[in-house]
Amino acid sequence: MGKRFKLVGISLAALLVIASVGFYAWTRVARYPAFPEAIELADQMRTERGWYVFEPAAYAPLMQRLSDGGVLAVIVPMPLDLAVLGINRADDVIEAYPDVDSWVIGGHSLGGAMTAEYLKKRPDAVDGLVFLASYPSDSTDLSAIPAKVVSIYGTEDGVTGDVFEESLRRLPAATTLEVIEGGNHAQFGHYGPQKGDGTASVSREEQQRLTTNAILKLVGEFQ
Repeated sequence: MGKRFKLVGISLAALLVIASVGFYAWTRVARYPAFPEAIELADQMRTERGWYVFEPAAYAPLMQRLSDGGVLAVIVPMPLDLAVLGINRADDVIEAYPDVDSWVIGGHSLGGAMTAEYLKKRPDAVDGLVFLASYPSDSTDLSAIPAKVVSIYGTEDGVTGDVFEESLRRLPAATTLEVIEGGNHAQFGHYGPQKGDGTASVSREEQQRLTTNAILKLVGEFQ
C-alpha cells in the first residue's frame, strides 16, 4: 500500500498590503469572492476546526481535482483571508495527522510567499513545496532546503514571467518550473477578474487541470 499524502493549501488574499492605515477596511474591500459552486463544494468539506478537507472557498475545485488524483488535501483559512497573518497554521494540520508519511505545502500568490517564510524558519517541516503564481521574497533564500519544489505560473499573469524565472535562484537547483501557456493569475482559483491581471486564453478548467497534473507529478516522487 502506498504512502499517505496530504497537501496543505493556504487560503489567501491576492494582494500584499504595504500600508497599515485602514488595514482592516482594506481586507474587507479588496477581496475576490469565490464563485458559488466553489463555496458550495468547500462547505461540503468543512470540518469542525474550520479546515476544508478533501479526502482523495475559491480553491475548493482545484483541491477536489487533487483529491480525485489520490491526494488528501486540506485548505487552511487565514485570518482576514491574509496568509501573512497565519504563516504557522500548517503546524496544526501536521499535528492533527501524525500518521502521514509525506507532506506537501503550497499557496497561491501571497499564500505561496508565506509558505516560503514558513520553510525559511522550518526548512525540514515538509517534503514538497508548490508555488502557484508566486515566489519567495528577495530576502528569503530556500536554495538549501531538502524539499522538492514546483513553481507554476501562466504566461498571461499580470506579473511578467521573468520575475518567476528569476526567483529560481532562491530555490533548490532541482526546482521544476511549469509554465501554463495562456494561463493568468486568477484562474488558479474560482473567483472573478483580478485588477492588474492579464486575460487568459485558456479556460479555467484547463489551467487547473494542468496545475493538478504538475502537483500530482511532484507528489508521485514520494511514492
